[in-house]
Amino acid sequence: MSASVDVRLCVVGGGRMGSALVAGLLSGGWGVPGEIAVAERAAEAREVLRGRFPGLVVGEPVAADGLLVAVKPQDAEAVCRQLGGLRYRHALSIAAGITTASLSEWFGGNVAVVRAMPNTPAQLGAGVSVIAGGADATEADLVWAEGILAVVGTVVRLPEELIDAATGISGCGPAYLYYLAEALIAAGVAAGLDGAVARQLVDQTLYGAARMIVDTGRPADVLRAEVASPGGSTEAAINVLETRQVGAAFVAAVAAAVRRTGELGGGRRTPRQTPG
Repeated sequence: MSASVDVRLCVVGGGRMGSALVAGLLSGGWGVPGEIAVAERAAEAREVLRGRFPGLVVGEPVAADGLLVAVKPQDAEAVCRQLGGLRYRHALSIAAGITTASLSEWFGGNVAVVRAMPNTPAQLGAGVSVIAGGADATEADLVWAEGILAVVGTVVRLPEELIDAATGISGCGPAYLYYLAEALIAAGVAAGLDGAVARQLVDQTLYGAARMIVDTGRPADVLRAEVASPGGSTEAAINVLETRQVGAAFVAAVAAAVRRTGELGGGRRTPRQTPG
């Protein structure tokens, strides 16, 4: 496979997140199609990528300045070991739960590794990603990774020991809100609303509430108090949620997600650093 210009980034895995990042990089002016290669095994997926991004280099992995590992966690070791010989300058991995130590080992110590966890709203340019650099990653490597992820949303640096915790919040978080949306729509129907009307009300309410938090910068508890007047209908609803311990259920749910993220990484943990 050849390109008319030097390939700046090789993306391994053309799934939703890989494709979202490619789309963001192209639309955001990070590079032109010939500067980005996507390695995708499935023939059907390759044709979809070629049709969506004319001029994109699609096929097998190629040498490039940087590498984006966008495969499932169970495939990460085989992919990294296979690509270690191409000697990329830096690699950004979005494989859930896989530590930088493991990635570096699988690459043979030949590449500076940055680990990240974006979320699916990146497909709309409204995502949030957390990143952490491996032992060999420099400030320049982190800036390089931020430059890729910033095209699809906000980027937050964290110590690697907190990446799994952040995954349980922002990585999995959209699904919690979708679950809430499903429950509210069902509740609306149970109260007598038409399903389409209930969905319209719920969708716009969640969108508007999220904008209130982001655009005003005001804390969620303050905004909630403004809606929940003493003795009013909202307070009655909140009282039921508190009685049913919905807040505690969210804490338990996030803990389960964090635990599972560690399991996906084979139980490999980055030791917590003691202040010294």
